[in-house]
Amino acid sequence: MKTLRTLLLLAGLALTPALALAAGTGWVTHVNSQPSGPEFFLGIDKETQTFFMFGKRSPLTVLRKLVCATGQAEGDKQKEGDKRTPEGVYFVEEKVPGKLDFALYGDRAFSLNFPNPVDRLKGKTGHGIWIHGRGKQLLAQDTRGCVALSAQDIKSLDGQIPSGTPVVIAKKLTWSKDQGSDATAQHLSERVRQWAGDWQNKRERFFDYFQPEKFAQTEGVSFTQFKNHKLGIFARQPWIHVMVDNVRAIQGPDYWVTTFDQYYRTQDLISAVGKRFYWQKEKDGAWRIVGGEYVDAPTAALETRYLRSKQPEVDSLLKGWLESWLAADIDKYMAYYDEDANNGRQHGAKAIREYKQALWTSKTPVRIAADKVEVAIHKQGLKVSFEQIYEDSSGHADRGAKTLVIAPRGDGWVIVSEAWGKS
Repeated sequence: MKTLRTLLLLAGLALTPALALAAGTGWVTHVNSQPSGPEFFLGIDKETQTFFMFGKRSPLTVLRKLVCATGQAEGDKQKEGDKRTPEGVYFVEEKVPGKLDFALYGDRAFSLNFPNPVDRLKGKTGHGIWIHGRGKQLLAQDTRGCVALSAQDIKSLDGQIPSGTPVVIAKKLTWSKDQGSDATAQHLSERVRQWAGDWQNKRERFFDYFQPEKFAQTEGVSFTQFKNHKLGIFARQPWIHVMVDNVRAIQGPDYWVTTFDQYYRTQDLISAVGKRFYWQKEKDGAWRIVGGEYVDAPTAALETRYLRSKQPEVDSLLKGWLESWLAADIDKYMAYYDEDANNGRQHGAKAIREYKQALWTSKTPVRIAADKVEVAIHKQGLKVSFEQIYEDSSGHADRGAKTLVIAPRGDGWVIVSEAWGKS
Protein backbone atom coordinates (compact mmCIF):
# COMPACT_ATOMS: atom_id res chain seq x y z
CA MET A 1 0.00 0.00 0.00
CA LYS A 2 1.10 3.56 -0.64
CA THR A 3 0.84 6.20 2.05
CA LEU A 4 -2.22 8.34 1.48
CA ARG A 5 -0.98 11.66 2.82
CA THR A 6 -3.13 13.62 0.41
CA LEU A 7 -6.37 12.26 1.86
CA LEU A 8 -5.61 14.48 4.85
CA LEU A 9 -5.41 17.45 2.46
CA LEU A 10 -8.59 16.74 0.50
CA ALA A 11 -11.06 19.49 1.33
CA GLY A 12 -12.57 22.37 -0.51
CA LEU A 13 -12.62 21.80 -4.30
CA ALA A 14 -14.52 19.75 -6.82
CA LEU A 15 -14.61 19.37 -10.56
CA THR A 16 -17.62 20.71 -12.42
CA PRO A 17 -19.47 18.45 -14.86
CA ALA A 18 -17.49 17.24 -17.85
CA LEU A 19 -18.16 19.36 -20.91
CA ALA A 20 -17.55 16.65 -23.47
CA LEU A 21 -16.76 12.95 -23.65
CA ALA A 22 -16.27 11.13 -26.90
CA ALA A 23 -13.67 8.67 -28.05
CA GLY A 24 -12.72 10.84 -31.01
CA THR A 25 -12.73 14.22 -29.29
CA GLY A 26 -11.36 13.49 -25.83
CA TRP A 27 -12.42 14.71 -22.41
CA VAL A 28 -12.99 18.42 -21.83
CA THR A 29 -13.51 19.59 -18.25
CA HIS A 30 -13.53 22.70 -16.08
CA VAL A 31 -12.38 23.06 -12.46
CA ASN A 32 -13.27 25.62 -9.82
CA SER A 33 -13.61 26.03 -6.08
CA GLN A 34 -16.16 23.69 -4.49
CA PRO A 35 -16.52 22.44 -0.88
CA SER A 36 -16.72 18.72 -1.68
CA GLY A 37 -13.52 18.34 -3.71
CA PRO A 38 -9.73 18.27 -3.27
CA GLU A 39 -7.84 21.14 -1.74
CA PHE A 40 -4.70 20.29 -3.69
CA PHE A 41 -4.42 18.56 -7.05
CA LEU A 42 -2.59 18.53 -10.35
CA GLY A 43 -4.14 19.20 -13.76
CA ILE A 44 -2.83 18.33 -17.22
CA ASP A 45 -4.17 20.10 -20.33
CA LYS A 46 -3.05 17.91 -23.24
CA GLU A 47 -4.22 20.37 -25.88
CA THR A 48 -1.98 23.20 -24.68
CA GLN A 49 0.69 20.91 -23.15
CA THR A 50 0.30 22.61 -19.78
CA PHE A 51 0.89 21.26 -16.26
CA PHE A 52 -1.05 22.96 -13.45
CA MET A 53 -0.64 22.67 -9.68
CA PHE A 54 -3.90 23.82 -8.08
CA GLY A 55 -4.57 24.76 -4.48
CA LYS A 56 -7.44 26.39 -2.69
CA ARG A 57 -6.23 29.65 -1.26
CA SER A 58 -9.71 31.22 -1.16
CA PRO A 59 -10.32 31.18 -4.07
CA LEU A 60 -8.84 28.46 -6.29
CA THR A 61 -5.30 29.37 -7.23
CA VAL A 62 -2.76 28.09 -9.74
CA LEU A 63 0.29 27.47 -7.57
CA ARG A 64 2.46 26.46 -10.52
CA LYS A 65 1.97 26.54 -14.29
CA LEU A 66 4.57 24.72 -16.34
CA VAL A 67 5.14 23.52 -19.88
CA CYS A 68 4.79 19.76 -20.21
CA ALA A 69 4.83 17.06 -22.86
CA THR A 70 2.31 14.22 -23.27
CA GLY A 71 1.95 11.22 -25.59
CA GLN A 72 2.97 11.21 -29.21
CA ALA A 73 -0.46 9.96 -30.33
CA GLU A 74 -3.71 11.91 -29.97
CA GLY A 75 -6.62 10.67 -27.85
CA ASP A 76 -7.21 8.70 -24.66
CA LYS A 77 -4.96 5.73 -23.93
CA GLN A 78 -6.59 2.42 -24.86
CA LYS A 79 -3.88 -0.22 -24.94
CA GLU A 80 -0.26 -0.99 -24.14
CA GLY A 81 2.12 0.75 -26.52
CA ASP A 82 -0.36 3.11 -28.23
CA LYS A 83 1.73 6.13 -27.12
CA ARG A 84 -1.35 7.96 -25.79
CA THR A 85 -1.65 9.70 -22.43
CA PRO A 86 -4.71 8.51 -20.48
CA GLU A 87 -7.56 10.90 -19.67
CA GLY A 88 -9.38 10.80 -16.36
CA VAL A 89 -8.72 11.03 -12.62
CA TYR A 90 -5.55 9.40 -11.33
CA PHE A 91 -3.47 9.48 -8.17
CA VAL A 92 0.24 9.75 -7.49
CA GLU A 93 1.43 6.43 -6.08
CA GLU A 94 5.09 6.89 -5.23
CA LYS A 95 8.35 8.41 -6.27
CA VAL A 96 9.91 5.92 -8.66
CA PRO A 97 13.00 4.42 -6.98
CA GLY A 98 16.36 3.71 -8.58
CA LYS A 99 18.51 5.40 -11.18
CA LEU A 100 16.65 6.60 -14.28
CA ASP A 101 17.65 7.17 -17.89
CA PHE A 102 18.36 10.89 -17.53
CA ALA A 103 17.66 11.83 -21.15
CA LEU A 104 14.21 10.20 -21.09
CA TYR A 105 13.14 10.66 -17.45
CA GLY A 106 15.46 13.19 -15.85
CA ASP A 107 16.30 12.21 -12.28
CA ARG A 108 12.76 12.16 -10.84
CA ALA A 109 9.55 10.33 -11.67
CA PHE A 110 6.21 9.75 -9.94
CA SER A 111 4.04 6.77 -10.86
CA LEU A 112 0.27 7.07 -11.43
CA ASN A 113 -2.40 4.41 -10.80
CA PHE A 114 -3.19 3.76 -14.46
CA PRO A 115 -5.20 1.72 -15.26
CA ASN A 116 -7.69 2.63 -12.54
CA PRO A 117 -10.75 0.42 -11.88
CA VAL A 118 -12.91 2.14 -14.51
CA ASP A 119 -10.10 1.86 -17.06
CA ARG A 120 -9.94 -1.87 -16.41
CA LEU A 121 -13.70 -2.20 -16.88
CA LYS A 122 -13.25 -0.59 -20.29
CA GLY A 123 -10.54 -3.07 -21.19
CA LYS A 124 -7.74 -0.51 -21.23
CA THR A 125 -4.26 -1.95 -20.90
CA GLY A 126 -0.80 -0.62 -20.19
CA HIS A 127 1.31 0.36 -17.22
CA GLY A 128 4.15 2.66 -16.21
CA ILE A 129 2.36 5.99 -16.71
CA TRP A 130 4.51 8.50 -14.87
CA ILE A 131 4.96 12.19 -14.31
CA HIS A 132 8.69 12.51 -14.90
CA GLY A 133 11.53 14.79 -15.86
CA ARG A 134 13.21 15.10 -19.22
CA GLY A 135 16.98 15.41 -19.43
CA LYS A 136 16.99 16.19 -23.14
CA GLN A 137 15.09 19.03 -24.81
CA LEU A 138 11.39 19.05 -23.90
CA LEU A 139 9.27 18.80 -27.03
CA ALA A 140 5.46 18.86 -27.27
CA GLN A 141 3.74 15.47 -27.55
CA ASP A 142 7.02 13.60 -27.37
CA THR A 143 6.42 10.87 -24.75
CA ARG A 144 5.23 7.29 -24.98
CA GLY A 145 2.21 8.14 -22.81
CA CYS A 146 3.69 9.75 -19.71
CA VAL A 147 3.58 13.41 -18.68
CA ALA A 148 7.06 14.96 -18.88
CA LEU A 149 8.44 18.20 -17.43
CA SER A 150 11.89 19.65 -17.87
CA ALA A 151 14.44 18.24 -15.45
CA GLN A 152 14.73 21.66 -13.83
CA ASP A 153 10.97 22.08 -13.39
CA ILE A 154 10.36 18.65 -11.85
CA LYS A 155 13.31 19.19 -9.51
CA SER A 156 11.62 22.39 -8.32
CA LEU A 157 8.54 20.30 -7.40
CA ASP A 158 10.45 17.82 -5.24
CA GLY A 159 8.68 17.40 -1.92
CA GLN A 160 5.52 19.10 -3.19
CA ILE A 161 3.78 16.08 -4.74
CA PRO A 162 2.95 13.62 -1.95
CA SER A 163 1.60 10.13 -2.52
CA GLY A 164 -2.15 10.26 -3.08
CA THR A 165 -2.17 13.60 -4.91
CA PRO A 166 -5.10 13.63 -7.38
CA VAL A 167 -4.13 14.21 -11.02
CA VAL A 168 -6.79 15.31 -13.53
CA ILE A 169 -5.70 14.64 -17.12
CA ALA A 170 -7.93 15.95 -19.90
CA LYS A 171 -7.73 16.85 -23.58
CA LYS A 172 -8.78 20.35 -22.53
CA LEU A 173 -8.79 21.60 -18.94
CA THR A 174 -10.02 25.06 -18.03
CA TRP A 175 -10.38 26.65 -14.62
CA SER A 176 -11.83 29.65 -12.80
CA LYS A 177 -11.59 31.25 -9.38
CA ASP A 178 -15.35 31.16 -8.88
CA GLN A 179 -16.84 28.98 -6.19
CA GLY A 180 -18.97 26.46 -7.99
CA SER A 181 -21.58 24.09 -6.70
CA ASP A 182 -22.10 20.50 -7.70
CA ALA A 183 -25.04 18.51 -6.41
CA THR A 184 -23.48 15.22 -7.52
CA ALA A 185 -20.31 15.83 -5.48
CA GLN A 186 -22.39 16.56 -2.38
CA HIS A 187 -24.68 13.60 -3.06
CA LEU A 188 -21.81 11.13 -3.39
CA SER A 189 -20.07 12.47 -0.30
CA GLU A 190 -23.28 11.85 1.64
CA ARG A 191 -23.64 8.41 0.03
CA VAL A 192 -20.25 7.44 1.48
CA ARG A 193 -21.42 8.43 4.96
CA GLN A 194 -24.69 6.50 4.50
CA TRP A 195 -22.73 3.47 3.26
CA ALA A 196 -20.61 3.56 6.43
CA GLY A 197 -23.71 3.85 8.63
CA ASP A 198 -25.42 0.91 6.94
CA TRP A 199 -22.24 -1.17 7.26
CA GLN A 200 -21.98 -0.32 10.97
CA ASN A 201 -25.62 -1.22 11.54
CA LYS A 202 -25.33 -4.46 9.52
CA ARG A 203 -28.18 -3.48 7.22
CA GLU A 204 -28.96 -5.52 4.12
CA ARG A 205 -29.04 -2.33 2.05
CA PHE A 206 -25.27 -2.02 2.57
CA PHE A 207 -24.96 -4.21 -0.53
CA ASP A 208 -27.15 -1.92 -2.64
CA TYR A 209 -24.36 0.66 -2.87
CA PHE A 210 -22.40 -1.65 -5.20
CA GLN A 211 -22.86 -2.54 -8.87
CA PRO A 212 -22.44 -6.32 -8.44
CA GLU A 213 -21.05 -7.34 -11.84
CA LYS A 214 -18.65 -4.42 -12.24
CA PHE A 215 -17.49 -4.51 -8.62
CA ALA A 216 -16.82 -8.24 -8.89
CA GLN A 217 -14.79 -7.66 -12.06
CA THR A 218 -12.58 -4.94 -10.56
CA GLU A 219 -12.18 -6.73 -7.21
CA GLY A 220 -11.41 -10.12 -8.75
CA VAL A 221 -13.94 -11.97 -6.55
CA SER A 222 -17.59 -12.85 -7.17
CA PHE A 223 -20.11 -10.54 -5.56
CA THR A 224 -21.71 -13.55 -3.89
CA GLN A 225 -18.40 -14.34 -2.18
CA PHE A 226 -18.01 -10.69 -1.14
CA LYS A 227 -21.56 -10.59 0.25
CA ASN A 228 -21.28 -13.90 2.10
CA HIS A 229 -18.00 -12.80 3.68
CA LYS A 230 -19.60 -9.61 4.98
CA LEU A 231 -22.71 -11.42 6.20
CA GLY A 232 -20.46 -13.82 8.10
CA ILE A 233 -18.82 -10.88 9.88
CA PHE A 234 -22.25 -9.39 10.63
CA ALA A 235 -23.28 -12.66 12.27
CA ARG A 236 -20.07 -13.19 14.27
CA GLN A 237 -19.45 -9.71 15.60
CA PRO A 238 -21.63 -8.29 18.37
CA TRP A 239 -20.85 -4.80 17.12
CA ILE A 240 -19.10 -2.97 14.29
CA HIS A 241 -17.96 0.64 14.23
CA VAL A 242 -17.13 2.41 10.97
CA MET A 243 -15.96 6.03 10.97
CA VAL A 244 -15.30 7.85 7.69
CA ASP A 245 -13.58 11.22 7.56
CA ASN A 246 -12.19 13.64 4.95
CA VAL A 247 -14.79 12.55 2.40
CA ARG A 248 -14.13 14.26 -0.95
CA ALA A 249 -15.41 13.84 -4.51
CA ILE A 250 -13.63 14.30 -7.85
CA GLN A 251 -15.25 13.99 -11.27
CA GLY A 252 -13.83 11.97 -14.12
CA PRO A 253 -15.04 11.57 -17.72
CA ASP A 254 -17.96 9.17 -17.04
CA TYR A 255 -17.35 8.41 -13.37
CA TRP A 256 -16.69 10.05 -10.02
CA VAL A 257 -14.10 9.17 -7.40
CA THR A 258 -14.74 9.63 -3.69
CA THR A 259 -11.74 9.57 -1.36
CA PHE A 260 -11.90 9.19 2.41
CA ASP A 261 -10.17 7.93 5.54
CA GLN A 262 -11.79 4.92 7.25
CA TYR A 263 -11.43 3.70 10.84
CA TYR A 264 -12.99 0.26 11.37
CA ARG A 265 -13.49 -1.60 14.65
CA THR A 266 -14.85 -4.89 15.88
CA GLN A 267 -14.00 -6.82 19.05
CA ASP A 268 -11.35 -8.65 17.06
CA LEU A 269 -9.92 -6.06 14.68
CA ILE A 270 -8.97 -2.42 14.35
CA SER A 271 -7.93 -1.07 10.96
CA ALA A 272 -7.21 2.35 9.53
CA VAL A 273 -7.15 2.72 5.77
CA GLY A 274 -7.51 5.29 3.02
CA LYS A 275 -10.09 4.38 0.40
CA ARG A 276 -11.11 5.49 -3.06
CA PHE A 277 -14.47 4.46 -4.47
CA TYR A 278 -15.18 4.74 -8.18
CA TRP A 279 -18.87 5.45 -8.93
CA GLN A 280 -20.87 5.19 -12.15
CA LYS A 281 -24.48 6.11 -12.78
CA GLU A 282 -26.86 3.25 -13.51
CA LYS A 283 -29.86 3.22 -15.85
CA ASP A 284 -32.15 3.64 -12.84
CA GLY A 285 -30.38 6.93 -12.03
CA ALA A 286 -28.56 5.61 -8.97
CA TRP A 287 -24.82 6.03 -8.48
CA ARG A 288 -23.14 2.76 -7.50
CA ILE A 289 -19.63 1.67 -6.59
CA VAL A 290 -17.90 -0.16 -9.44
CA GLY A 291 -14.42 -0.43 -7.92
CA GLY A 292 -12.19 0.59 -5.08
CA GLU A 293 -8.57 1.21 -4.15
CA TYR A 294 -7.05 0.90 -0.69
CA VAL A 295 -4.02 2.76 0.62
CA ASP A 296 -2.29 3.48 3.91
CA ALA A 297 -3.70 6.00 6.35
CA PRO A 298 -2.33 7.41 9.64
CA THR A 299 -3.64 5.01 12.30
CA ALA A 300 -2.83 7.18 15.32
CA ALA A 301 -4.48 10.27 13.84
CA LEU A 302 -7.60 8.32 12.88
CA GLU A 303 -7.82 6.74 16.33
CA THR A 304 -7.71 10.21 17.87
CA ARG A 305 -10.50 11.37 15.57
CA TYR A 306 -12.52 8.24 16.35
CA LEU A 307 -12.23 8.82 20.10
CA ARG A 308 -13.14 12.47 19.63
CA SER A 309 -16.26 11.41 17.70
CA LYS A 310 -17.27 9.09 20.57
CA GLN A 311 -16.73 11.68 23.32
CA PRO A 312 -20.32 13.05 23.19
CA GLU A 313 -21.69 9.50 23.58
CA VAL A 314 -19.41 8.89 26.57
CA ASP A 315 -20.42 12.22 28.11
CA SER A 316 -24.09 11.34 27.70
CA LEU A 317 -23.62 7.93 29.33
CA LEU A 318 -21.70 9.39 32.27
CA LYS A 319 -24.26 12.13 32.80
CA GLY A 320 -27.21 9.74 32.87
CA TRP A 321 -25.40 7.16 34.98
CA LEU A 322 -24.34 9.73 37.61
CA GLU A 323 -27.80 11.33 37.71
CA SER A 324 -29.54 7.98 38.26
CA TRP A 325 -26.97 7.13 40.94
CA LEU A 326 -27.52 10.46 42.72
CA ALA A 327 -31.29 9.93 42.56
CA ALA A 328 -30.88 6.36 43.88
CA ASP A 329 -33.12 5.26 41.02
CA ILE A 330 -32.18 1.59 40.86
CA ASP A 331 -34.00 0.81 37.60
CA LYS A 332 -32.49 3.69 35.67
CA TYR A 333 -29.09 3.04 37.26
CA MET A 334 -29.03 -0.65 36.32
CA ALA A 335 -30.11 0.13 32.75
CA TYR A 336 -26.51 1.31 32.21
CA TYR A 337 -25.08 -2.13 33.04
CA ASP A 338 -24.60 -5.25 30.96
CA GLU A 339 -26.21 -8.42 32.34
CA ASP A 340 -22.75 -9.89 32.96
CA ALA A 341 -21.19 -6.72 34.38
CA ASN A 342 -18.93 -6.79 37.42
CA ASN A 343 -17.63 -4.11 39.75
CA GLY A 344 -14.82 -6.08 41.36
CA ARG A 345 -16.94 -7.33 44.25
CA GLN A 346 -20.30 -8.15 42.69
CA HIS A 347 -20.50 -10.19 39.51
CA GLY A 348 -23.56 -9.90 37.31
CA ALA A 349 -26.25 -7.23 37.13
CA LYS A 350 -28.43 -9.02 39.68
CA ALA A 351 -25.73 -8.97 42.35
CA ILE A 352 -24.92 -5.31 41.67
CA ARG A 353 -28.61 -4.40 41.93
CA GLU A 354 -29.02 -6.18 45.27
CA TYR A 355 -25.89 -4.54 46.70
CA LYS A 356 -26.92 -1.03 45.66
CA GLN A 357 -30.49 -1.43 46.89
CA ALA A 358 -29.29 -2.54 50.31
CA LEU A 359 -26.72 0.28 50.49
CA TRP A 360 -29.14 3.01 49.44
CA THR A 361 -31.66 1.94 52.06
CA SER A 362 -29.45 3.41 54.80
CA LYS A 363 -27.01 5.66 52.91
CA THR A 364 -28.32 7.65 49.98
CA PRO A 365 -25.89 9.56 47.77
CA VAL A 366 -25.80 13.35 48.21
CA ARG A 367 -22.94 14.23 45.85
CA ILE A 368 -21.33 12.41 42.92
CA ALA A 369 -19.03 13.93 40.33
CA ALA A 370 -16.60 12.79 37.65
CA ASP A 371 -13.52 14.92 37.00
CA LYS A 372 -10.62 14.66 34.55
CA VAL A 373 -12.39 12.21 32.23
CA GLU A 374 -10.18 10.35 29.75
CA VAL A 375 -11.30 7.93 27.03
CA ALA A 376 -9.14 5.23 25.43
CA ILE A 377 -9.54 2.19 23.19
CA HIS A 378 -10.39 -1.10 24.91
CA LYS A 379 -10.87 -4.52 23.32
CA GLN A 380 -14.47 -4.65 24.52
CA GLY A 381 -15.17 -1.06 23.46
CA LEU A 382 -13.85 1.94 25.39
CA LYS A 383 -12.07 2.52 28.70
CA VAL A 384 -13.36 5.58 30.54
CA SER A 385 -11.12 6.80 33.38
CA PHE A 386 -11.88 9.68 35.74
CA GLU A 387 -11.55 10.97 39.28
CA GLN A 388 -14.71 10.12 41.20
CA ILE A 389 -15.93 12.33 44.07
CA TYR A 390 -18.59 10.83 46.34
CA GLU A 391 -20.52 11.79 49.48
CA ASP A 392 -23.53 10.08 51.11
CA SER A 393 -26.17 10.91 53.71
CA SER A 394 -24.16 9.33 56.54
CA GLY A 395 -21.40 11.90 56.13
CA HIS A 396 -19.05 9.48 54.40
CA ALA A 397 -16.97 11.04 51.62
CA ASP A 398 -14.20 9.72 49.40
CA ARG A 399 -12.29 10.47 46.24
CA GLY A 400 -10.66 7.92 43.97
CA ALA A 401 -9.78 6.73 40.51
CA LYS A 402 -12.71 5.11 38.70
CA THR A 403 -12.42 3.09 35.50
CA LEU A 404 -15.39 1.95 33.47
CA VAL A 405 -15.14 -0.40 30.51
CA ILE A 406 -18.10 0.19 28.23
CA ALA A 407 -19.23 -1.85 25.24
CA PRO A 408 -21.49 -0.90 22.31
CA ARG A 409 -25.09 -2.08 22.54
CA GLY A 410 -27.44 -0.99 19.77
CA ASP A 411 -27.15 2.78 19.40
CA GLY A 412 -25.60 3.24 22.85
CA TRP A 413 -23.19 1.78 25.39
CA VAL A 414 -23.38 -0.38 28.52
CA ILE A 415 -20.96 -0.80 31.42
CA VAL A 416 -19.30 -4.22 31.42
CA SER A 417 -16.81 -3.63 34.23
CA GLU A 418 -16.18 -1.07 36.94
CA ALA A 419 -13.08 -0.59 39.09
CA TRP A 420 -12.33 1.93 41.81
CA GLY A 421 -9.28 2.72 43.87
CA LYS A 422 -9.09 5.26 46.69
CA SER A 423 -6.66 8.11 46.11
